[in-house]
Amino acid sequence: MPKQFEGKVAVITGATAGIGTACARKFAAQGADVVLVGRNQARGTALEEELTAQGCKALFIPCDVSREEDVERLASRVKEVFGRVDILYNNAGVMLPSMEIERMPVEDWKKTFDININGMFLVTRAMKPFLLESKGCIINNASIAGLQHYAAGRSYAYSASKAAVIQFSHQMAKNYGEEGIRVNCICPGIIDTDILGDRDRSVYAERIPLGYVGQPEDVAKVVSFLASEDASYLTGVVLAIDGGASL
Repeated sequence: MPKQFEGKVAVITGATAGIGTACARKFAAQGADVVLVGRNQARGTALEEELTAQGCKALFIPCDVSREEDVERLASRVKEVFGRVDILYNNAGVMLPSMEIERMPVEDWKKTFDININGMFLVTRAMKPFLLESKGCIINNASIAGLQHYAAGRSYAYSASKAAVIQFSHQMAKNYGEEGIRVNCICPGIIDTDILGDRDRSVYAERIPLGYVGQPEDVAKVVSFLASEDASYLTGVVLAIDGGASL
């Protein structure tokens, strides 16, 4: 029986850790060829080897999404090796330490926006010609921190950048629908990734109605669904994956 993404190519930014790695494994298991985009050479190469050993056509391409020249090289390499893109998962992001704005280094503010939203713009712009041809789909990774009805802590730069991702997704969904490209946005909540460091997970679990911290695989299942034919009538969706934390 054919796998649902057989013959399709998925480009995943931020693929070398956490949610990105889980999504790469999920797409590969469902038959997709996978382009692994990230900055960590060791982890990227290891993931490429892991997926290739499982019979997937996988390629790690080093890329800082905030650098236009890197993204141009990414697009050129994708065209050379795969010749198409069906799924773009804009996952690359950064969350720097939270603090009051009078203490925040300007460099931290700029870096957050450079990666979280400017990088998404650059990669989407570079991949759109492929997606127009395949009538593909885009899934953008925002956060519950970017939701209008939710605010926590002092994550000014991170929250503002993720709110920009949500509106960027709305704009694309509105304008790309007639071109055959679906665009949806996910808003993960508290997910057990490296960002949490060695913090006590039980403290976070107490804030979540479902009572536990989510795993990267919980997000990967939703990303896979949004990329599938089962979601063919969904575009412009902003979906919290948070166990109810944003309620």
